Amino acid sequence: MRAIEIREITTENLVVKCKELKEELFNLKFQLSLGQLTNTAKIREVRREIARINTILNER
Repeated sequence: MRAIEIREITTENLVVKCKELKEELFNLKFQLSLGQLTNTAKIREVRREIARINTILNER
């Protein structure tokens, strides 16, 4: 998701989306530790999306 798209979402929805992404990141890290994760780049993508959302929330 691009920053322009994130800015169009309401603050409440961004907070919910951020929580969902944090849960997804936890699950991805868990899968990585068990050796079940095949696409390790997904962790990086999720971390960056969380950072984008946090940046826009701080701007508001």
